[in-house]
Amino acid sequence: MQISILQTALHWEDPVANRAMLAQKMNALKSVTDIVVLPEMFTTGFSMNARVLAEPMEGPTVNWLSEQAADIGAVVTGSFICLEDGHYYNRMVWMYPNGSYQYYDKRHGFSLAGEHEVFTRGRERLLVEWKGWRICPMVCYDLRFPVWLRQQKTDRYDLLVLVANWPDRRAHHWRTLLEARAIENQAYLAGVNIVGHDGKGLAYNGDSSLIDFSGQVMCRISGEPGLFTGTLSLEALRQYRQQFPFLNDADDFEVF
Repeated sequence: MQISILQTALHWEDPVANRAMLAQKMNALKSVTDIVVLPEMFTTGFSMNARVLAEPMEGPTVNWLSEQAADIGAVVTGSFICLEDGHYYNRMVWMYPNGSYQYYDKRHGFSLAGEHEVFTRGRERLLVEWKGWRICPMVCYDLRFPVWLRQQKTDRYDLLVLVANWPDRRAHHWRTLLEARAIENQAYLAGVNIVGHDGKGLAYNGDSSLIDFSGQVMCRISGEPGLFTGTLSLEALRQYRQQFPFLNDADDFEVF
């Protein structure tokens, strides 16, 4: 499996400019990757201005994702501000090359920014399947809640994909938690963040990372825009889990 992580600065609250910029950056990925991971709220930055910026699923961003996935021949994923049935969602869309999609709504609203007051929380975890892999998409603040991301005995995944706008002031937490989630779940992890400054003046260092199932960092992009494509091995993952069957000893639990 080839997976590409795209770290970039974003144009604050400017979906048209961001879609054009990202399309240009992804031109180099045609027919060379299986998954392209964009940041959280990749059309706007981490804005709470949902009343102005939200789009329906039939809007330009989902249509753009469909076009990009078809053009590249790969899954393209990232989150945007979605309006559905009168509610706003921080929604991560998993767009297949054939135009079909699945989505995950961020469960944990970032209360320090008032996200929980604007956006409706997601209720269900999503597992998708692609080219023989089971993949779990998550969004930013979800990273701090290990129970929500934890492997379950009857519903395991091979790759955790996490998109974010994670400020530099807590970069140590980002880096540490990414590695911890990979180790405890014995899964590959792709975490994509942004760089630069947002419209609120917050600085972002990126530290987008591709991490293997033992917690080893395969790639980390820090301080500047970047695009990295890495190779993941399902065989190596299965051999590692067989050699170290820690997941079999985990506690049973349910999340409500």
